[in-house]
Amino acid sequence: MTSPLFADRPAPQPPERGTVEALISQARQLRGEVDAVRRDTESDDDDALWRWQRALCDLAVHQLDDLGSHLEELKAGRPEGSGSAEPALEQHRVPRHRRGAHSGAGPSSGRVGSAEWDLLTDEVSWSDELFEIFGRSRESGPLSLDELPSLVFADDHALLTTMVTGCLIDGKPMDGEFRIVRPDGRVRTLHMTGEPVVDADGCTASMWAVLRDISELRRSERAVRDSRDSLRREQHIAQTERRLVVELQEAVLPSWRGSSRLTRNGSAAPDAAELDVAVRRLPSVAGPPAGRDWYDAFELPDGDTLLTVGELTGQDMAAASSMAMALGALRGMAVAGIEPGALLGHLNQLLDTSEQPALGSVLCSRYTPGTRTFAWAQAGHPAPLLFRDGTGRVLTPPEGVLLGATSGAAYEQADIRLRPGDLLVLYTDGLSRDGDTTGRDRDRLLALAPRLAGTRTARECARTVAEEFGEAERADDACVMAVRVGGRDGTTEVSEG
Repeated sequence: MTSPLFADRPAPQPPERGTVEALISQARQLRGEVDAVRRDTESDDDDALWRWQRALCDLAVHQLDDLGSHLEELKAGRPEGSGSAEPALEQHRVPRHRRGAHSGAGPSSGRVGSAEWDLLTDEVSWSDELFEIFGRSRESGPLSLDELPSLVFADDHALLTTMVTGCLIDGKPMDGEFRIVRPDGRVRTLHMTGEPVVDADGCTASMWAVLRDISELRRSERAVRDSRDSLRREQHIAQTERRLVVELQEAVLPSWRGSSRLTRNGSAAPDAAELDVAVRRLPSVAGPPAGRDWYDAFELPDGDTLLTVGELTGQDMAAASSMAMALGALRGMAVAGIEPGALLGHLNQLLDTSEQPALGSVLCSRYTPGTRTFAWAQAGHPAPLLFRDGTGRVLTPPEGVLLGATSGAAYEQADIRLRPGDLLVLYTDGLSRDGDTTGRDRDRLLALAPRLAGTRTARECARTVAEEFGEAERADDACVMAVRVGGRDGTTEVSEG
């Protein structure tokens, strides 16, 4: 800041009043709009994103307050009675009617004061605002340059000494920040600018300075930094968790891609009882996989095949770990020969006693290739769709409530004998935008019967379904499993138990 006492630096002319008033009006309007945004930004204090947004709003409000104060000073111009020969102290006093106009965070928040230290007479002049900033009474008098460090934060002594020495000895302008400890124990951050005032011989006669309390501004900046760091840490944790979810899914779900042929006792020879299975996963638009959907086609030791799809409540690692536990339990009990209905009863008990309780929607089935029998049970899950001869229908579901909903629940089981060429479609909720609360997904799947009749593999069937639902802005992940019975013999009748 240039002193008006430098002979080779004429004081700049004040801008036109109308221009400054327009800027003041714009600053006030913008300040009001930012403050409205700040009031509308309400959320949980533990939300890092909210804390960061609120801190940014607070910082913007403080900066706009400072801008408005400076524009008001610019509008007021030079105080009456202070000509070009007056000490620089008078050039930077804030008019009394504007003192404390934006002191929202404390007695000295945002205040601007000025001082001059006369090196020839040792006289010190402080403005009223500077006494308030330092928390000193006028009766105590201003601090000399030797006394000033007594209130300065110990770690900032060297910085203040360098600034003052450079100004007095080398004639350099001062511009820096330091902290003070007021008599009431409060620590404030001050920004000081100033210059030496030279006499006719070019010697330093005095030093003037303008000091501004920027404590709240720095506090807001720290809040922005802290909340930004917290948000970044949460984002890093979330990214790590999402990566672990994907890795866990890849570890426990079937590793085959496209389609898999499951034949009796692993025989490579095709027969009328083999299964052609394919799965397509449909991710949500909200983000990465939530980790709670699963599918499985697992050939059992006796030659039967476990077919299951399901989903659990929860998100991220909690849901993924529960999914892994449920899928492992399903496989283990199926290997032990437990039928689907009884299997779901045991799984319900397992979830009910788990340390992380969850609700589950599951369809569990066992396919016996010797008789082409499809035995299945469900726990609050959409029933499979059977497509035959160009038409589709919904299998009649046996009774079964959501897993984890009630202790000791019993699950009924249904059996159906399939024909060669039959197609079963198993799927989870969430194929469409709002889920399948009204059977809309089911109806859309059934309407695909003519197109599915023209497919030759389970992979083509799954791709057809994915094309139908792939563009939906679904809020949750979903998966669809296509199961086609091999062979072309159509003599076997269908029966449901």
